[in-house]
Amino acid sequence: MTHPTSTPLFIGWDVGGWNCDRNPASRDALVALDADRRLVGKPWRGNLRRMINESETTEQFVLALLKLCHIHTAEHATPQVLLGIDTPLGFSKPLIDLISRGLAVPTIGQSSSNPYLHRRTEHFLFERGLYPLSPIKDMIGSQATKGMHVLARFAPIKQRCGVWTDGQLMRAIEAYPSACKRSANIELLRAPFYLDQAVGEVGQRSFVPGMEHVDVQDALTCALLAWTFANRPQWLVQPEEGIDPLEGWIFVPEDGLRV
Repeated sequence: MTHPTSTPLFIGWDVGGWNCDRNPASRDALVALDADRRLVGKPWRGNLRRMINESETTEQFVLALLKLCHIHTAEHATPQVLLGIDTPLGFSKPLIDLISRGLAVPTIGQSSSNPYLHRRTEHFLFERGLYPLSPIKDMIGSQATKGMHVLARFAPIKQRCGVWTDGQLMRAIEAYPSACKRSANIELLRAPFYLDQAVGEVGQRSFVPGMEHVDVQDALTCALLAWTFANRPQWLVQPEEGIDPLEGWIFVPEDGLRV
């Protein structure tokens, strides 16, 4: 393993389905960055299911992630991590009420405003020119339940809306790489990871070796969003007033929205 560390790390997790082992198009991917946004260890791509099942504590889970990325840690010095996760980490309150209490909303309109299919954070993005997926209708329920399962086991405390923690080693936020395609700020952070340093069209440049797959590129963007959350929070859209913490919030760059 390489790059020993005891400093905080920012890990991006592009989430694959529960049984993504043989899926050539979409699997779990991890990228870890240090406080200076330098790559730590190596990007990883595969299925996290076994590591999730075998981890009994948050520390074991964090160490499993680091081991996959070939990151060495000093004994008794497990670093704190901020995890940027690319999957829905909650369901809408109306859907939860429908399932658990049999409460229905009065009327249903278009898909983008359907309170069962989308959370308020997703409605917010629809209104600003983005098109987030729904875990209910877009066949990403496997990924969503995988992310929520990890939070329930290893970061069950809602620190505030959209931020989960175990209170010690790990915090997690929901990231959305597609929302970064129009963001000049995130593109600037991503620039050192391009093979060609010349300015090119966003999304049309080649990445450095090890980051050729789109899953890994999305994991990198999630790691950069995690770093931004900690170091440049003013760049990100913060949760609206009145959002139910059960629903969570997608942290996206403000300069990637249409107004």
